Amino acid sequence: MKETKYFFAVDLGATSGRTIVGNIIDGKVNLEEVTRFPNNIIQYGGQFYWDIYALYNEIVKGLKTVAKRGIEIASIGIDTWGVDFVLVADDGHILRSPRSYRDPHTFPAMEDYLRNTKSKRELYDITGIQLMNFNSIFQFYAMRRERDSALQNAQKILFMPDALSWMLTGNDVCEYTVASTSELLDPRTGKLDEGLLETVGLSQTHFGKMVKPGTLVGTLTEELQEMTGLGAVPVYAVAGHDTASAVAAVPARDENFAYLSSGTWSLMGIETQNAVINERSYELNFTNEGGIEGTTRFLKNICGMWLLERCRKEWGDSVPQDYATLFGEAMKTDAFRSVINPDDEMFANPANMQNAIQEYCRQTGQKVPETYAEIIRCIFDSLALRYKEVFLWLKEFAAFDINTLHIIGGGSKNDYLNQFTANATGLCVLAGPQEGTALGNIMVQAKAVGMVNDIWEMRHIIANSVSLKQYRPQDTELWDKAFETYLDIKKKKH
Repeated sequence: MKETKYFFAVDLGATSGRTIVGNIIDGKVNLEEVTRFPNNIIQYGGQFYWDIYALYNEIVKGLKTVAKRGIEIASIGIDTWGVDFVLVADDGHILRSPRSYRDPHTFPAMEDYLRNTKSKRELYDITGIQLMNFNSIFQFYAMRRERDSALQNAQKILFMPDALSWMLTGNDVCEYTVASTSELLDPRTGKLDEGLLETVGLSQTHFGKMVKPGTLVGTLTEELQEMTGLGAVPVYAVAGHDTASAVAAVPARDENFAYLSSGTWSLMGIETQNAVINERSYELNFTNEGGIEGTTRFLKNICGMWLLERCRKEWGDSVPQDYATLFGEAMKTDAFRSVINPDDEMFANPANMQNAIQEYCRQTGQKVPETYAEIIRCIFDSLALRYKEVFLWLKEFAAFDINTLHIIGGGSKNDYLNQFTANATGLCVLAGPQEGTALGNIMVQAKAVGMVNDIWEMRHIIANSVSLKQYRPQDTELWDKAFETYLDIKKKKH
């Protein structure tokens, strides 16, 4: 009888994390959540940090749990959000908690860098990365400008998933997909660009060896083997950027699809064989990030459910706590009463999200949403219209006809927004799987140990393992008219 292999996935998002075990039996992949925990940004002294030790501790808790249950895991893989990093001294100690990409110190850094170092076009021509103020290059630049003591004394720089793998194994690598989010990597060479590194006072020696998804990092340290009760379990560099793992899990039957990874961020794009870097992609600020098996994720970052998450936190107990009630009340309000551009800089990290949404509507001469239901409806309508805008741009670049939009991640359970997205784009929308990132993580581990051959076999197994919900376009004329209004409002704002 063939032994069942269990894989342990650590999936860390910008607001929460989870550990999951999975296996492949009879051509289907099965997942079971082991632990779930918050990932809190810590504000101190006007700065924002991640608690790297708390995340490490949660991973250890997950490993102890599977050990107590007698589950013998074949390997471990870690994926996280992009751009952020950990600084390590020459004695192997972490130099304070890593800064969060939400830290306001990067807000002026991008413009200052582009004014004094490289032009927007020069930087984009090298990296093909969407210009966003929190990209790693601008974080490094801001820290250099502040004479940040941790960066000045850093011997080693590890992106978040690589840092946690290092904490588990003692070995350091630089995984390609997460490195590609930094705006320091040239996708043509597959390496960090020496010229760009020099502009922020760094060199290749600060980073580990560049590796592709599926590379063995090492095994659990003796300390962790004793702490967890596990043996020398291998740790693999999976697609370390969570979106790369999620896109690897898109249950597509062929290449004629676009994807929307829906969560705190919405990431909408297509999969290409090579980076797309030209005048039009620069004008529209599209990004080229690394995927598995040499693919490129050509996509646009869109501010997603961050808008709602922030509002709910501000509302607290003054509104219903369950999503069904919240969304149901929102659907009773008038459609397109007010719309926003979710990617306007006003919504990056405002002191109060509800106030920011109301102020945007006020500045653009619209009815100002007052109730929580009106604000939620504004967010949903606006996100769907933004998705249509980005989809129309994607059609310009795709070398194939896009006939399906796959929505993956936590947002795939949002029936209202999924239907609105189908209405707005005119596409057939297939929603699921919700745990796309964990599935991609586990399937890359399975590929690393020889259980699957390539990305299409991975996707075939996933498609056979999950139930997808289909949404067909409705009321398309109404949505087309609303889209014209949305574009007019965007022009008013600027």
